[in-house]
Amino acid sequence: MNQDKLALDVRSVSKMFGRRQILTDISFTLKTGEFLLIVGPNGAGKTTLLKILATLLSPGSGDAFVSGFSVKKNPTKVRERIGFISHNHLLYRDLTTYENLKFYGEMYGVKDLDARIDELLNMVELNHRRYDTVRNFSRGMFQRLAIARALLHKPEIMFLDEPHTGLDPHAVDILDGMMRDMSSTTTFVMVTHHIESTLSLGTQALILDEGKIQYCSDTGIDLERFRSIYGKVCGRGIEHDCD
Repeated sequence: MNQDKLALDVRSVSKMFGRRQILTDISFTLKTGEFLLIVGPNGAGKTTLLKILATLLSPGSGDAFVSGFSVKKNPTKVRERIGFISHNHLLYRDLTTYENLKFYGEMYGVKDLDARIDELLNMVELNHRRYDTVRNFSRGMFQRLAIARALLHKPEIMFLDEPHTGLDPHAVDILDGMMRDMSSTTTFVMVTHHIESTLSLGTQALILDEGKIQYCSDTGIDLERFRSIYGKVCGRGIEHDCD
């Protein structure tokens, strides 16, 4: 992997909903293979920014380039290269575990799909539930299957919106282990409130407040400055959730 290649190039992105300014002039870059943490209080614009990068929302002004492709002009090319995990697991409750992955795998044109499904179900420890309908799955099982869905096509960049929320400790361990294992081949962008437990994963960090960047690192995380700005924005230390 070319570590000098830009995975993300965000250029003066702004967004309004009605008369409310959600994001204001957001600009930053992220190199391939890095892990960006996006943090800040509720209503800071974190999820809106992530949805713009994942082509689920359009920027009001500015543009962002994901693996070199514009989210405004080439959204299909962007979607081919990303995985997205959020509170909406995007799974069909009346299909089985296998049928869900089969559906998405065929949509992405994944080669050797059955082998890829086997690999991922073993990775998220759901192989024993492959023929069960997912309707009665626990929150943790839904999220583990959503992780497998997002990884089917081996995305270059993973966008994660509060992926730890509602997970049981075992599911958290599975997710964190997978992210560490993939860190040499995949770029990550994660919105999170769980700073203390995820800070060790990050190579870069972004603090948003009221839609504006308060801290942005591009050469590693300056922990002293990060902690200081985070404390001012959230009114508490990083050992507490910023909500």
